[in-house]
Amino acid sequence: MARNLDLTALRSFVAVSDAGGVTRAAGMLNLTQSAVSMQLKRLEESLDVALLDRTSRTIALTPAGEQLLGYARSMLKTNDEILTRLTATEFEGELKLGVPHDIIYPAIPAVLKRFAAEFPRMQVKLISAPTRRLLNMFGRGEVDLILTTEETCGPGGQVLVELPLLWIGAQDGQAWRKQPLPVAFCKNCIFRSGVLQALNDDGIDWEMAVDSEQDNAVEAAVSADLAVHVALKGSLPPHTQVIDHGGLLPILKPQNINLYVLKPNDQASQAMSAIVQQCYESPRVLPHLLTA
Repeated sequence: MARNLDLTALRSFVAVSDAGGVTRAAGMLNLTQSAVSMQLKRLEESLDVALLDRTSRTIALTPAGEQLLGYARSMLKTNDEILTRLTATEFEGELKLGVPHDIIYPAIPAVLKRFAAEFPRMQVKLISAPTRRLLNMFGRGEVDLILTTEETCGPGGQVLVELPLLWIGAQDGQAWRKQPLPVAFCKNCIFRSGVLQALNDDGIDWEMAVDSEQDNAVEAAVSADLAVHVALKGSLPPHTQVIDHGGLLPILKPQNINLYVLKPNDQASQAMSAIVQQCYESPRVLPHLLTA
């Protein structure tokens, strides 16, 4: 049958080692000398080894005591971290995170999973909306943090990564060869005006094959080879691929994934911001974004 060590006794043992004696340790722990001595005795009896060498004037650790000391410090550190994390009232409440739908993968699931594990008392509300809408919500103070896809970065924002903007179409599709070029965009798509201007600048005739409020309608039309669209490298919708157009379509300007934090001094927002940055720096995320 498994036995459990007494953490209170371990704390007294570490205190005695650090203080060099039972009396000083008792003062540090706000306990009586007899209480500390009793805890040490029970600890030695539970392990059936002598932990303290009491033959000299000053208390010294036996070889077994020296071996236990490292384990005891580690166990107490873990115990204290758990109590601090799970009982900390400063990490209670709701945090609103806004992310455009096309960059939820691959980073955001890892962000949410890690934040939930580290701050279980916090509730995260994920808001998926186009960049312009998220920026408007952020400006009104309706969301705590947002990720955006923009050509530049606004005041107070932080660039997480810069990615190429690519033409995409159906797998083995031919829509990109049609004249005029059929394109599909949401009305609120941040890329829309710049892409259409690039087509106009290159003298390419185009027609709006799908003009929808819904992202999934655009993705369905593109995957069915009814139109072409654009996407950040590494963020292609299912059943689509990058169009190898050989220069027949305009080269598009790269775009940033930016992070904005409404209250930079808020502890929960700071924690979420740090996790987002670390996930985007992770080798599991960036190679996917830069090579996919």
